[in-house]
Formats: sequence, C-alpha cells, structure tokens
Amino acid sequence: MYEKLVSYVSKQLEIEPSEITPDSTFESLGIDSLDIVEMIMDLETELGIELEMEDQKIATFQELADFIESKLA
Repeated sequence: MYEKLVSYVSKQLEIEPSEITPDSTFESLGIDSLDIVEMIMDLETELGIELEMEDQKIATFQELADFIESKLA
C-alpha cells in the first residue's frame, strides 16, 4: 500500500518518488488539507472502501498506508 501511495502522490503533485519516505509528513511535502481530501476520495474509489478519517491522527505516509491496510483486512 505504501508504494501505491507514493506512486499516486508523486503523479498527482509532481513530486519525485525519491522525495517521499515512510516518515514524510504531508506538510513537509507541501500537501495541504484539500490535497489530502482529494487523495482519500480517489483512494476510496480505487480501492472500493470507505476511509473514515475524522478521528484519525495520521501525519506520515507510513501511518496512512497502515491505516488503509487495516481497512482492507
């Protein structure tokens, strides 16, 4: 899931995949809240799941990947 996130974000935001690490925060890459909402909506459509993010404290790419994987299990 982590690699899928990196691929998606690098394409959408024109960021080199090598700039994204598991510990990268969205803020450190210039990803704002609107970008995050759009990314989550796209992932929900692509994966066919609903990602309830309201109560989640997700700051890094690895945390988001882990959260999505827990919803797929």
